Amino acid sequence: MLLDKTTLSVKLGESFTLTPTIAPASATNRAVTWTSSTPGNVMIAASGSGVGLAVGTSTITVKTTDGAKTATCVVTVTA
Repeated sequence: MLLDKTTLSVKLGESFTLTPTIAPASATNRAVTWTSSTPGNVMIAASGSGVGLAVGTSTITVKTTDGAKTATCVVTVTA
C-alpha cells in the first residue's frame, strides 16, 4: 500500500485528504482504517480526510483491516 503523500505541512485549522493506493488493483481486501499518533494535533476521518487541530507533528497511519498492509504520512501543523 502507498499513500499519495509521505509528508505534508498544513496550517492550523486547514483540511487535507490522503489517498491510499492498494496493490494489486484486483485486491479483494480494500477496506482500511486510519489512525493518528497524536489525535489532539491532527484529526483523521475514516475517509482519509483530516484537519490540523494544534501546532505539532503527527504520523497518520492507514492499514488494511486485516493488518497486512500499512502506509504512513507525517503531517506537520503550523501556526
